[in-house]
Amino acid sequence: MEHHTADHPTFTTQELVLTALMTALVFAATYLPHIPIPLGYAHLGDAVIFLLALLAPRRSALLAACIGSALADLFGGFALWIIPTLAIKFVMAEIVCRMTRTGHGAAGRGRVIGALVASSLWMAAAYTLAGGILYASMTAALASAPGLLMEGVVNSIAALLLLPFLRDRFPHT
Repeated sequence: MEHHTADHPTFTTQELVLTALMTALVFAATYLPHIPIPLGYAHLGDAVIFLLALLAPRRSALLAACIGSALADLFGGFALWIIPTLAIKFVMAEIVCRMTRTGHGAAGRGRVIGALVASSLWMAAAYTLAGGILYASMTAALASAPGLLMEGVVNSIAALLLLPFLRDRFPHT
């Protein structure tokens, strides 16, 4: 279904609806289980982002990751983080897409784990740097790093546990 080129840049109705649904899933998983950490909150939204990057059409996964996460920041009282979140979540999903999409079948477990680790490390480093800039204090930002790393581990494990159940049921793998 991923037949988008420069000649076909528009979304079909089905793709638009799927992207909106995926955005809502990212939002809900990010917004609802708010677990406070220094300078922000931990959540399970990254597990959804990882699964979408592994299973859904690339551009839908990227948009859902960015917009769903940014909406959670907006409605959760963290509007200051919207711009960094848009960039960070885009890159997170892109890392997983690029590292796991080989063009011939589903990526092996090792490649998936490597992609989740790389994406989680990017997220922790990028949010730590963004926090240092936004709050003008790298000391405060570094206090959030352990929570961000733990969030990456928890979300990666959740995605790995759910992936076998979803891979067989998702139409885009």
